[in-house]
Amino acid sequence: MSAPEPDSDDRGGRPVGRRIVLGVLALGAAGVALGARVQDATDGALAAVAANDPTGLTGLLPGGGGFRFYSVADAIPHRFPGDYRLTVDGLVERPATYTMDQLAGMPRTRLVRDVQCVTGWRVPQTAFTGVLLSDLLAAAGVRPGATALRFTCFDGVYTESLTLEQALRPDMLVADRMRDEAITDAHGGPVRLYAAPMYFYKSAKWLSGITVTDHVTPGYWEERGYDIDGWVGSSNGRGDDPT
Repeated sequence: MSAPEPDSDDRGGRPVGRRIVLGVLALGAAGVALGARVQDATDGALAAVAANDPTGLTGLLPGGGGFRFYSVADAIPHRFPGDYRLTVDGLVERPATYTMDQLAGMPRTRLVRDVQCVTGWRVPQTAFTGVLLSDLLAAAGVRPGATALRFTCFDGVYTESLTLEQALRPDMLVADRMRDEAITDAHGGPVRLYAAPMYFYKSAKWLSGITVTDHVTPGYWEERGYDIDGWVGSSNGRGDDPT
């Protein structure tokens, strides 16, 4: 589950014991040795532990492909592809609800970019595939006066924001594939936002709703001090090279 950055003051749950952490490290080694299927299971186990770790220490442990796992929810949520729904509403002419099949039937875009976390780690050249956010907005028909988007997630906790100008860029995706595979629960599947030019906290996991609004509503981490405009290279005082 890649994405939100850790903030120990805002996280609940039970401390994670030394044995659990060592066990997760062992699982990680097994995943590397035995392949992608085992690594997917390892990522899920690590994500589940991270969801109940108020210390943030599990965020230091590498998951599959170098990702770190953070969570602001008490558990890793799950949606079967057949049960998944994405709503697009707010200041639009044609509100809509999409199934996975409907999203898969829309024009597809594949982006390969570095994933950059504001805490410092980077996963180079990671492929995400999905529907351009601009295509969903065009289908909905944005009304005059709209200036921003609010994203909600089916974990019931996380939210994010973009300005309308940002959302219309050609590198903003509603993604259902990562590294040319279906996105797992641990990585925010079955559908997540991928804001390629921004730090990864902007790429909301477990995406369930896109609401077009007339003002920016700060997202979960933005309410806790993170930059609303999370561009790689110019956010929270960091000087990373843009991806």
